[in-house]
Amino acid sequence: MDSFEKLANQHKDKVYRQMVRVCGNHEDAEDVLIEALLKAYRHMEQLHDVESFRPWLAQIGRRVCWQLKKREALLPLMQLSVLEEEGAQISSGEPPMEAQLAVRQLKEVLQKTLRDLPESYRRVYELRDLEDFSGEEVARKLNLSVAAVKSRLHRARTFIRQAMDRAIENSAE
Repeated sequence: MDSFEKLANQHKDKVYRQMVRVCGNHEDAEDVLIEALLKAYRHMEQLHDVESFRPWLAQIGRRVCWQLKKREALLPLMQLSVLEEEGAQISSGEPPMEAQLAVRQLKEVLQKTLRDLPESYRRVYELRDLEDFSGEEVARKLNLSVAAVKSRLHRARTFIRQAMDRAIENSAE
């Protein structure tokens, strides 16, 4: 209990800030963080490395947020029969097909770009930006200096940004 409380107090603020970005507002982020902390406490035995507590808690939080968003998305469907009975016209909530296609294409470009990244850059980028490890944690995991992690992360981000810019320019032509 004491070790969980120490870990939770140490990482809750950073995870909360991540949840604000994921959930889109402070109220949902607070609810999600509380639920994530409860789930983490109940399943603490699944955590094999206390150094991974923050990314583990953040992942639990993201899943809770996605579940919340799914419930919110399903609410209009549950009210659909009432609207139909009243004779209301129901518009599609989906973005236009062109926007959906553009998003799909950008995702494909991003995935290809990640595959094309040199392994040393890709691993740093994945740990730091996708799995939310700190620079010090990445350095320790990959047996690098913090400066090397920063340099590789900068190069990876530059590589990805340039590839995305080229893809956008090519699609505009």
